[in-house]
Amino acid sequence: MKKRLKPVPAFVSEAEERTFWETHDSADYVDWSKAQRVALPNLKPTTKTISLRLPQHLLDAIKAAANARDVPYQSLIKIWLQERVEHQ
Repeated sequence: MKKRLKPVPAFVSEAEERTFWETHDSADYVDWSKAQRVALPNLKPTTKTISLRLPQHLLDAIKAAANARDVPYQSLIKIWLQERVEHQ
């Protein structure tokens, strides 16, 4: 016998909806066996600005390497960090 699902209420705001789902089980409202995986190709990951102190000679070397590759030095730093994290 299939479980009878409750109707999802209408929400006035995103905050109200967030509060509702924090206190209710979605399995009572959604048949997850019919769920399909969705790709969101245009979704950009959230970025966070940080401050990083580097010795001047290191920053100069990074900027030279970035210039040789014709990419912004901050992008090159992100690429190198990502490669290192994936390597770990």
